[in-house]
Amino acid sequence: MRYPAVAGTFYPGTREALEHELRELFGARPEELLPGEQALPGPLGLVLPHAGYMYSGAVAAAGCRAAARYGRPTVVLIFGTNHTGYGGPITVGTPEPWATPLGEVPVAEDLLREMEGLPGVVRDPRAFAREHSVEVQLPFIQYLFGPVPFVPVVVLTHDVATIGEFGAGIAEIVRGRGVWLIASTDFTHYEPQDIAVEKDKAALNRILDLDLEGFLHVVEERRISICGAGAIGIVMAAARSLGLDDTELVAYRTSGEVSGYTAEVVGYAAVLFRRKG
Repeated sequence: MRYPAVAGTFYPGTREALEHELRELFGARPEELLPGEQALPGPLGLVLPHAGYMYSGAVAAAGCRAAARYGRPTVVLIFGTNHTGYGGPITVGTPEPWATPLGEVPVAEDLLREMEGLPGVVRDPRAFAREHSVEVQLPFIQYLFGPVPFVPVVVLTHDVATIGEFGAGIAEIVRGRGVWLIASTDFTHYEPQDIAVEKDKAALNRILDLDLEGFLHVVEERRISICGAGAIGIVMAAARSLGLDDTELVAYRTSGEVSGYTAEVVGYAAVLFRRKG
């Protein structure tokens, strides 16, 4: 079992408090948000933030709510940020289930093993022991759908060739399946509000255009401190291969809009990638 590392800090540490927080963030109970028992007919891509819920939870909930209206996913792939440096360029977890205050979430072992066959992938549980970027996404999924199987991944690389090849490989693995592909990331870190918004807009324009090369270039050129640029790139590459070219910026805000302190803010965005029609 992988036990929670940030319950009680990034999000409430008890079931009752966490369910209440999520109900406030979603603005509704799960049954009011979902199209019955409809299964998701094909892949969807998402970019979601991973800060403390008081800052980014409303943006993450907006992204999940937008995706949930297309049906229940059968599996979720979460590409988080590697904040610890353990593992390799792309690191997957182990088959043991993860726990949150809402219960256990199984790892989709079949998909995990398929992903391990892609170039550059390593398995290292140390990369997940204290990593919050994957963990904080799970309660949103549990609140909506219960214990949907998932695969935990953290990304360290920003290399365009590695990202493009891996994203295309992911697309082949999940093609035709009702899967969510989540890039878990925050955007600009600790810059003044107006600078952060301007930099994030430059990055988001390229994300919405599915311009992988342009996105990674502008992040490097403008020194945009997006912690999960590699994770975003993987979802973009997979979305291009899967034809998920109907993109939408669902929500954007900064920490300054929550706290009122705008001298140093962090940006949060929710982006949806789906097939036209």
